[in-house]
Amino acid sequence: METRAGDPGAFAHFDLSRVDSPAFVVDAAKLRSNLQILQDVGERSGAKVLAALKAFSMWSTAPIIGEYLDGVCTSGLWEARLASEFYDGEIATYCAAYKPDDLDEILRLSDHVIFNSPQQIERCWAIIEAARARGEDFDIGLRINPMQPEGEVPKYDPSAPHSRLGFPINQLTDEHVEMIDGIHFHNLCEQDFAPLQRTWDKVFDFLEPYFGQFKWLNIGGGHHITRADYQREELVQFLSDMAEDTGAEIYIEPGEAVALDAGILVGTVLDVGWNDMPVAVVDVSATCHMPDVIEAPYRPAMLGEVPAEDHGMIDEGQGGAVRLGGPSCLAGDVIGDYRFPEPAKPGTRFAFLDQAHYSMVKTTTFNGVPLPSIWLWDSETDSLECIRKFDYEDFRNRLS
Repeated sequence: METRAGDPGAFAHFDLSRVDSPAFVVDAAKLRSNLQILQDVGERSGAKVLAALKAFSMWSTAPIIGEYLDGVCTSGLWEARLASEFYDGEIATYCAAYKPDDLDEILRLSDHVIFNSPQQIERCWAIIEAARARGEDFDIGLRINPMQPEGEVPKYDPSAPHSRLGFPINQLTDEHVEMIDGIHFHNLCEQDFAPLQRTWDKVFDFLEPYFGQFKWLNIGGGHHITRADYQREELVQFLSDMAEDTGAEIYIEPGEAVALDAGILVGTVLDVGWNDMPVAVVDVSATCHMPDVIEAPYRPAMLGEVPAEDHGMIDEGQGGAVRLGGPSCLAGDVIGDYRFPEPAKPGTRFAFLDQAHYSMVKTTTFNGVPLPSIWLWDSETDSLECIRKFDYEDFRNRLS
């Protein structure tokens, strides 16, 4: 999977020794810059912009996000609780399948509750009616599957064949539409405007008979809006036209775009050996700290890596490609091959770019590998705060 982010920005001047290792460092100034772009898109298009907590749920930054966006979207009960506790604005919750025991609280906390199929709505209708009878105020939505594969990696594509995500749009009926207030679809992953346009072209024909009946339409996330080369003017016009065509309020749920290039993951070389090439063991783990490296797979960009075209001028003993792997016992815990500007040796600090989103929310303590600490830096003021450190008790208390 191609890495389409990795701009070091202010991190090019950040002293990695200022934090412990491993550590996530998030730049509040870059976060604000991304949010200003998203706010501008929302204001000019008339669409509401929700931050996807599944991608970035560092709740210590919730006050910053609340300054710019209209709310957040969540993926179930615990994220909905987090949203209600720390975040401002609307809460839209979608889950592939709700547990009936969780639904009462989700309905109470959320402004929009989006179901994955009409059958789930029907099974839960008594719970929905009871909640409304108690005075709870919420909308019911249905996630549809556009059946328009657009993803670079099929297993990350919600419209891949036999996907469990969303109700196939060619099965939508009048009876289904009568049960709901809005439609949700999410079909993209780190993509430009063109795939969104193609998806809407597919969806349009199926939904057009119902235009005027929907209170809102939510086009999900996966939009790389804050990347420098994203076609934002086209998106603004598209969102405005969509509202006019459908008579509905339009929602968009960026996740990665909120924290794009706003964070790094700092690590340290622990040992270096030779196995037909230099091999280094580091305190950053692909499987524990950056699972998308294995799942996608993709190669995260490294801060200050020597460009490939300059590699031939560097002697192997003076900074050639080194294979980096984590400290776990998993043979596949390999991050990739990197060209350090100086020979990698025990104690060498390094950082992977664009790690604020998804990496932080997916960390695990497999093998007892420690979790990275979390730091908030402001590149405009140079203030640096340790938000959270994890210790043995955090590992122990997850077990029994």
